[in-house]
Amino acid sequence: MAHFGPGKTASSKEQAGLRYPSNGKTIYHRPLHRTKTAELSQSSFAYLFSEMVSYAQRRVTGIQELEKRLNVQGHPIGLKLLDLLLTREPPRSQARPLTIIALLHFIKINLWTHLFGRQADRLEKSSNPDTPDEYMIVDNEPLVNAYISVPREMSQLNCAAYVAGVVEGVCDGAAFPARVTAHSVGGKEEGEMWPGKTVFLVKFQPEVLEREALFGKG
Repeated sequence: MAHFGPGKTASSKEQAGLRYPSNGKTIYHRPLHRTKTAELSQSSFAYLFSEMVSYAQRRVTGIQELEKRLNVQGHPIGLKLLDLLLTREPPRSQARPLTIIALLHFIKINLWTHLFGRQADRLEKSSNPDTPDEYMIVDNEPLVNAYISVPREMSQLNCAAYVAGVVEGVCDGAAFPARVTAHSVGGKEEGEMWPGKTVFLVKFQPEVLEREALFGKG
């Protein structure tokens, strides 16, 4: 049996191999409300996001697969942001959204403002009577596409699929399961005002509409 003498025991910080600030404070010591208005450098975001896209691109074989991977990467962010943003709301408005419209307004205003410093440009409901489960969030200039150079052979790629994953995570976390996809609708013609315009198509599951109908009767 090995004998352990009274030698010096390494602290948990030393064992983990992590570097800590001299005052012992880490990001986990910050109050949730303290950084509500803090902004991240756009150049830092652009670098990190472009590296994330490059990393995903090297592991896929097509555009749809790449967009799916970006969507999956954004989903857990949405799950966490829902709780964070609700925590930062005043006590009277911390309740989770109970209807589709309340949820979509929360995404259009609170989520977009937190991520991009502004609201989404428009929120629409499908006018097709055959698709009452579809809603559209419109962003004329998605920030995630501003610093991505897409090759001509991949012109159909829309990296805002990552944001679609974030939105899908928020919907799932709020118990409104949905499939969210990003679609480029801006024209490429010269003089086009919003060439990067993107529509985030939110398609809710049937059980969400059934629950919504019950709320309407109540």
